[in-house]
Amino acid sequence: MPLHPQVIAFRDKRVALNLAPNSEVTPAQARENSRIWRAAIPAELEPVGEITDRTISGPAGDLPIRIYRPDSAGPHPLLMLFHGGGWLIGDLDHEDPSSRRMCNQLNAVIVSVDYRLAPETRFPGAPNDCYAGLLWAVEYAKELGVDASNIALAGTSAGGNLTAAVAQMARDKSGPTIKHQVLFCPVIDYNFDRSSYETHGDSFALTQDSMRFFWKQYLGPDGEANGDTPYASPIRAESLEGLPDATIITAEFDPLVDEAVDYANALKAAGVDVRYTQYDGMAHAFNELIGIFDAARLAVDEACDRVLASFEK
Repeated sequence: MPLHPQVIAFRDKRVALNLAPNSEVTPAQARENSRIWRAAIPAELEPVGEITDRTISGPAGDLPIRIYRPDSAGPHPLLMLFHGGGWLIGDLDHEDPSSRRMCNQLNAVIVSVDYRLAPETRFPGAPNDCYAGLLWAVEYAKELGVDASNIALAGTSAGGNLTAAVAQMARDKSGPTIKHQVLFCPVIDYNFDRSSYETHGDSFALTQDSMRFFWKQYLGPDGEANGDTPYASPIRAESLEGLPDATIITAEFDPLVDEAVDYANALKAAGVDVRYTQYDGMAHAFNELIGIFDAARLAVDEACDRVLASFEK
């Protein structure tokens, strides 16, 4: 189907801001451009019980996090949230709208991790930060008011990549146990040969040029070697057995859609409980924009229903 009218209206507003493509500017300007368009076209922010920003001890010093608490008595389940942005853009505000929605829908504590960004910190800094945030949350479960037996992970785009990586890290490093992983429009493989890169490589929301730029900044001069490792390209893991239940949600107009399909199929073949859903007419990372796209709320709610089902197992 064609682009949804809501996506077309959003695209036209983005284009009117006349911001240069990420691949044509410095990392600092790409970050500023992201802040500009998100401020100009704000998503809906649902109220939650409490939001707290703080820092914890990370692998290389202070690691900022944001904690969302529901307006109900605990203990609550825990969801670790890793924002998108090509490992180069984004901060704790990046997925604030969807974090609030998930907090309410799951009646869970959300811990959003502001991992170090490329190119200042290249792979594996980001997954190491995210895994460290997970370990911290489990260690301080009582303080957070969470039930550490019910943990899920979620992220969009590069955050979906980090979600898949941390799920594998938790398995490989013997814990903690993860019940569910939610991958929205995820980056799964350091490979530009799949057909969706050709079909949707010039999409306004994410282009092939931008993905090449993001990967180059993230992997650095050892790109080929780093890109072949499973914590960078999760689909290249020697085995996908023993990973948590997964929900993979994609957009029709996204150069990453084919690798997400491949990962869903690979997980299923490994015996993982997987649901894959493509939202037709949508563009990359649509799920972040609660209140702008009707499908954003639908996608987040679908993912939350799946997470809750895993918590009940």
